[in-house]
Amino acid sequence: MSERSEGTMQFKFQMNEDNKTRDIIQEVYKSLKEKGYNPINQLVGYILSGDPTYITSYNNARALIRKLERDEILEELLRNYLDEK
Repeated sequence: MSERSEGTMQFKFQMNEDNKTRDIIQEVYKSLKEKGYNPINQLVGYILSGDPTYITSYNNARALIRKLERDEILEELLRNYLDEK
């Protein structure tokens, strides 16, 4: 059996100064809602799979979401969720 490190890895991510991530998520959410999709389900599908077809191309939402890394999206969502608690 191989020896594994017991230390905790740290994920370092630079804070997005102009909050472009939040703006893009809100725009994509709005576009999905306008097209009649469940925005939460579609965004979860995209975050889990990385498949951009979960996001509508309406209002350029698919191109917008692809400007972000999925870990950026997840970090923004977690930060906002935990800050509100």
